[in-house]
Amino acid sequence: MTDAAPSATKSFSWRLPIVITLCGCLISVLTFGPRSSLGFFLTPLSQANGWGRDVFAMSLALQNLIWGLGQPFAGAIADKYGAPRVLSTGIILYALGLYLTSVATTPMMSHLSAGVLIGLGLSGSAVPMVIGALGKILPESWRYVSFGAVTAAGSFGQFLFSPIAVHLMGAYGWQETLVIFSTVLLLAMPLAMVLIAPRKQTDALSAAAPPPQSLAKALSEAFNHRSYVLLVLGFFTCGFQLAFVTAHLPAYLADRGLSAEVGGWTLAIIGLFNIIGSLGAGWLATFLPKRYILSFIYFTRALSIIAFISVPATAATTLIFGAVTGLLWLSTVPPTSGLVAVMFGTRWLTMLFGFAFFSHQVGGFLGVWLGGLVFERTGSYDTVWWLSVLFGVLSALINLPIVEKAVERPIPAAA
Repeated sequence: MTDAAPSATKSFSWRLPIVITLCGCLISVLTFGPRSSLGFFLTPLSQANGWGRDVFAMSLALQNLIWGLGQPFAGAIADKYGAPRVLSTGIILYALGLYLTSVATTPMMSHLSAGVLIGLGLSGSAVPMVIGALGKILPESWRYVSFGAVTAAGSFGQFLFSPIAVHLMGAYGWQETLVIFSTVLLLAMPLAMVLIAPRKQTDALSAAAPPPQSLAKALSEAFNHRSYVLLVLGFFTCGFQLAFVTAHLPAYLADRGLSAEVGGWTLAIIGLFNIIGSLGAGWLATFLPKRYILSFIYFTRALSIIAFISVPATAATTLIFGAVTGLLWLSTVPPTSGLVAVMFGTRWLTMLFGFAFFSHQVGGFLGVWLGGLVFERTGSYDTVWWLSVLFGVLSALINLPIVEKAVERPIPAAA
């Protein structure tokens, strides 16, 4: 196999692919960890301010929506000017949002800090940004494995930060825990400098690629491509399911008499097992049709949810659900981002994956918001669980017709 990005590795011979991938993984751990633990702050923050669960749930829902809205724009800026600047800006906004959440005393302040600021910060610093940066730097032989590794690292962040959050909240309080997380997050800034791409990068998909596309042409090509549209629509379900579980599972379990520690370890196990799932999905994506991988993941998620809500909630059944869910958690990301790269190349990868991620975050917004709204209206999460099942089946079907090949572009005639 010939790699189409040798110039990148030769220009930066000291930056081996394994080193670049590891730095990307560390950024993913530090940025995904605090965000994945925010569900543990729903109850204490609400009680401290005399709010219903729907208030902070709305903040988290706004966070998902702002993250999704900002991701394509942050991706376009990174594709044009480089990822390190965008990553550093995102990390600063994210850390500021965590700190201000710790002192929020009104719903509006909660929405601005936990919602808008953290959402904007995540759009510039989280996994999609790192994946886009790696796609430009690394040779094709490393691409899908690195995508899976960075996604798995985010899951390790969830595994690491969930029990840490529970412990710190018990020892120091929820406000101090948020301040600690905002400080730790700043450690990701120096790592972002490693992800500098060469000024002139050859598209890794074809040595005979046409001249670089403009942003407008890239968008027109993508949104007129049926398979890309199906991929974007299917990714909605991933966000809906993940955001609902992350934000509301601890409260759902507490309502059924299980301790906060069970909720913490369940989210931690989801993160741990998703390391296996993400790495496995990245590896499988190198030789299996990615659309089949995605269809299998969505359908199996639906079955696991049915099984979980159909049996009594115990520590054992919850931990088993966490393990199964973990294998399927973010394992959608390597095949989804890989399909974008297969279809369109890496020139606008961060932006085009960002639009897919926007769909993901619209789903996340609805998952978190509906979870809080439905619970306040009915006293139960059952309706949202069954919506998760329905969306899982629909996404399994939507991904099957996707065509996995590069778009056909006219080759300019020789002068």
